[in-house]
Amino acid sequence: MNSLLELCTKLYDPENWSEESEMSLESLFGSDGGRYSLRSRDEVQLRTPKAKVPFSAIIHESNPTSGGYSGMSFVIFPVEDGPAMIAMGVGTQGLSPDENIIGKPGHSRKMNAIVRWLNDQYSGDKPIAWAKKDAVRTDITVPQNVVNAYPEYRNVFERYGEEIYGFCIAEDEVVEPALKAFLDFNFEERGYTPLSNAQDEFENIKRSYFSYLMPTVTQAKVGKLLKQRKYVVLQGPPGTGKTRLANKLLAEDYGDRGMTIQFHPNITYENFIGGLFPKSTQSELGLNFEITRGHLLDAVEKAYSTDGDVLLVIDEINRADLAKVLGEAIYGLEPYEDRTIQLPYDFGGDIGQELTFPDNLHILGTMNTADRSIAILDVAIRRRFAFLSMWPQSEVVQDKGSDITQDAYHKLLSIFINYASEDAFDLMPGHSYFIAHENVDPATQMQTNLIPLLKEYLAQGYVANFADAIHAYIQEIEQL
Repeated sequence: MNSLLELCTKLYDPENWSEESEMSLESLFGSDGGRYSLRSRDEVQLRTPKAKVPFSAIIHESNPTSGGYSGMSFVIFPVEDGPAMIAMGVGTQGLSPDENIIGKPGHSRKMNAIVRWLNDQYSGDKPIAWAKKDAVRTDITVPQNVVNAYPEYRNVFERYGEEIYGFCIAEDEVVEPALKAFLDFNFEERGYTPLSNAQDEFENIKRSYFSYLMPTVTQAKVGKLLKQRKYVVLQGPPGTGKTRLANKLLAEDYGDRGMTIQFHPNITYENFIGGLFPKSTQSELGLNFEITRGHLLDAVEKAYSTDGDVLLVIDEINRADLAKVLGEAIYGLEPYEDRTIQLPYDFGGDIGQELTFPDNLHILGTMNTADRSIAILDVAIRRRFAFLSMWPQSEVVQDKGSDITQDAYHKLLSIFINYASEDAFDLMPGHSYFIAHENVDPATQMQTNLIPLLKEYLAQGYVANFADAIHAYIQEIEQL
């Protein structure tokens, strides 16, 4: 690895590049200073040709020893006036024999996570890494704005822009983590992980970029966003702690100044905003109609009479037809502008018949992305709320799970990361399904809570493109 690191950082020497790069790549294998096993060396071929656009590559062993090649490749492109480019690409002859690797949704998903990690942790004024959304799209080239940002590599992009699906510029600080991340990714996709002396480093790097697949949403982050945007929705699959986080915010950040309500299909404008409600009287009719504030106007009135910020939590906000429930009040939900709405009745107090949302009223909704039986929030609603996605948190499972639930979590997570489409990825069950509880058998817990959810996914066709993997996982849990 040290030899390859040195090769990537020193000035390009066209006379000796081919020989030096071949020796550096060979040094990656074997227990005597290598990172990967000799067995993994048998699965690949090293290419270091003297070409117009020079490169060194690790490709599938079935390729011919010269000429065009196919399949997945790890590539280093040297240039004369800049650091080398570390890249992943597809051979110019097509995806085979690695179409089953490159075609998995997880392959592109992990490549993009590596790029986000490198850019977030190591870039300065401009990004140093880029990834194509879908690695198999060899009909799409590196976009022109990316090409323009890196003029030193124009020849590389002109020749291999359609084949490259991820790259990082090997600048000083990033070269080592980028090189190891790209190489480890390449070999793990082929079924090999580094030797034992590099396992801890491999796991740390993988953990680092996996955090960009499912970033953590903290209480502090949500609280800060509420103060900036006022109206926020936490969205995510079941079991990720959306409601728990919302209630903690209400109790701890807002001192219980506010309320929590739950939406359902029978919530109406009158329930939420306000309207005429029957009230029993002593008259001959036995009842009368009284103007009554709904949950939202109660929260507004409380905000008017309170010095501190007030929080209205709406659990399962997408279970009601929010456009109908809000009515004309949607006009006032502008986080950066005060707007006044005429109400149909005089609701008394500080509101009267005109509604202006006070600056100290914040609204936090929770939304279950697994519930596809209800309408998606319309564009007008989405424009007025800031959305944060909550994901399963591996550290929670590690801290509060048992050996059985931890193993089950990582197996299911691997299935979703590798095979789920973009629409299905956000259905990965949350960490709460894998938390061990005292005096509760972990196998029974997953069989009675997790498995019914996964069977519902299958029945509704939500995981159709990897149904066999989910079915096999269900069978494994049921046999515990």
